[in-house]
Amino acid sequence: MRRLTTDRKLKLITESAEAKKADNLQVLDLRERTLIADYFVVCSGGSNLHIKAIVDGILDALADHGMKHPRVEGYAESRWVLIDAGDVVAHIFARDEREFYDLESIWRGVEAALKEKSVIPSPCEGEGWGEGGS
Repeated sequence: MRRLTTDRKLKLITESAEAKKADNLQVLDLRERTLIADYFVVCSGGSNLHIKAIVDGILDALADHGMKHPRVEGYAESRWVLIDAGDVVAHIFARDEREFYDLESIWRGVEAALKEKSVIPSPCEGEGWGEGGS
């Protein structure tokens, strides 16, 4: 089988989590923020069994499409399970753990700090943007 593209992994992970009724699924685009991953998928489960079902669904979908051994951390405890599929990392949380760690706010804060320091240009800045020429 061919190697999964980033977009295909993202779609498989999000669709699998949704199929298992994951709560409050969010995709964080990290491409301009870090080399850790291109995307984080963050969602919650209502119980340890629900979290394991979400994780198992994601792992089955990845395996069905040729990705047999993504790294998985936290499965036994099922409070915060991380699936490292390379350029897409899924975080499946118990609701209270997600609230405590609040990854979404952390990464929004990183983006704000980078923009404040002008590390990430806005699409309108720079040569040729919106000036009708290039």
